[in-house]
Parts: sequence; C-alpha cells; structure tokens
Amino acid sequence: MLAFIGRRILIAIPTIILISVFVFTLQHLLPGDPILVLAGEERDPEVIEFLREKYRLNDPIPIQYLAWVGNALQGDLGISLRTNQPVLELIGEKLPVTLQLATMALIIAMVIGIPAGVLSAYKKGTWIDWVAHVVALSGLSVPNFWLGIMMILLVSVQLGWLPASGYQPFADDPLQSIKTMLMPAFVLGTAIAATLMRHTRSAMLSVLKSDYIRTARAKGLAERVVLVKHALRNALVPIVTVTTLIFGELLAGAVLTEQIFTIPGFGKLVVDAVFNRDYAVVQGIVLCTGIAFIFMNLLADVAQRILNPRMRDK
Repeated sequence: MLAFIGRRILIAIPTIILISVFVFTLQHLLPGDPILVLAGEERDPEVIEFLREKYRLNDPIPIQYLAWVGNALQGDLGISLRTNQPVLELIGEKLPVTLQLATMALIIAMVIGIPAGVLSAYKKGTWIDWVAHVVALSGLSVPNFWLGIMMILLVSVQLGWLPASGYQPFADDPLQSIKTMLMPAFVLGTAIAATLMRHTRSAMLSVLKSDYIRTARAKGLAERVVLVKHALRNALVPIVTVTTLIFGELLAGAVLTEQIFTIPGFGKLVVDAVFNRDYAVVQGIVLCTGIAFIFMNLLADVAQRILNPRMRDK
C-alpha cells in the first residue's frame, strides 16, 4: 500500500506543476493592472513604480513564475495586494469555513442520496423507483442560486426558522453555527444527493444480480440482511469513490452558494481576489484547491483498495 501511495504522489507532482503553470500564465494574460486597481484614483507614478518593483511585476512572466514556485516550495505563497496579509494566512482563515459547509453538504447528500439509491434499486420498476428518478432529476436540474434564493424567501423571510445569511464560527457557538450553515448546506447538498442516488442505484443493481446474493437468499437469510450486509457492503466501493471525489469538488464548487448566503469562505475570497486582480491570492487558492482535489483522488483510490482486497494485487 505504501508503494502504491508513493507512486500516486510521484504521478501527482507533474499535475500540480501543470496546474500552477496554467493558472499563473492565464491570469497574467487577463486585461487589467493590479497595481492600478490598488492605487485607486490617486495614481502617483513613483508609488506605482515602487509597488511594481516590490511585487516584481516588472520582471518577465517566466521569472515571476520561477520566483513564485521557489517561494511556494518554502511555504510562502506571497502577500495579498489588497490586505497585505500572507496568502497562506488568508487561506488558513477561510478554509475552515468552506470545510464546514462542504462537510455538512456532503452529510446531507449522503443521508438523502444513499438510502434513496438503495431503495430505488431494490424496488426497480415500481412507483418508488420512478419517484426517486423524478426527485433525482429535479435535484440535478434546479440551479443552486434559484433554490438558495427561494429558500431564503421561504425559510428565513416568511417562516423565520433559520438566518438568511452570515456565519458563526463553530468554536464560538456550535448550535448557532449549524443553524447558520444548514440552509446553504442543504442547497449545496441537493444536487450532490441526486448524483449519489444515481450512482448508488447503479452499483446496487449490479450487485443484486450477483450469484452470492441469490445464494444468500436461497439460504433463507432475511431480506434486510441480504440487502444491507451483503449487497450494500459490496456496492460501497464505487459509492465511496464517488463520494470522496465529490467532496474535493465541493471545496472548489461552493463559490456561488457562499456568495448567495454571504458566507466568508473560499468563495468570497476568490471572487474578491479576481475582481481586484490580486494575483497571489488567486494563485494560492487555485494551487491549494488543486492539491486538495489530488489528495481526495488519492484517498478514493486507497479506500477502494481497503474495501476491495482484490484490487491490492493490481
């Protein structure tokens, strides 16, 4: 297993380099000057030139890239042009917020999607299967921004059950923090629940046709035992893989939901950084997101091998 993990890490290195080159190059080709944005209306030429030298923006792009990579390898992702804070410190402040939102969204998706997928496969061709299909298709079709706005109007404005926006750190007030995050997590988790439901249904349908399931039923085992202990356990391999990859996507894909509910996570940080041409922050966030996604991919492969011993010999 350690050799497998080592090989996967070696394969990940060129991917990370490619991501960093792509992001760095593309961002510097975009129109707009970050120093002019920073200087505002009062643009003193001497100050502008000083800032360009300070942030090495007068250097050729390849030199800027090599300098950035050299610093990144030492744990320095640069300084934000807007706040003058280290980028790593900014990411450290926002990451727990997005992690909490992504974790809650994934839990909601799993609670809804996996049982619905199991039930849909077990009751294939019945009205329950059709209802699950319709709900899953609706979950995938309804845009998150529309659902978020509708929930704010209904749940917060009309009924007053949950706060419409804002964020409360979990360490300060766990209950209020969960109440604040519940609605955005539900909005984010809806589409994921539909995806999980479809993958779970496919995996369960494949397993339920297996010979060992017929053998288990022939031995007189209770249907609940056959379904949960024998079928679901073996169907978990693809489900765990999909779930792990979805979590990686959630970290990067929560931008719109965070904007709608005014949550100070990665989403707000990314949007502000892009509009302010804050290169260092955007580069740092994209690099960290790419590494997180590769790590989740590796975690999915390791989980597959743990759940399915036959894959360890491949």
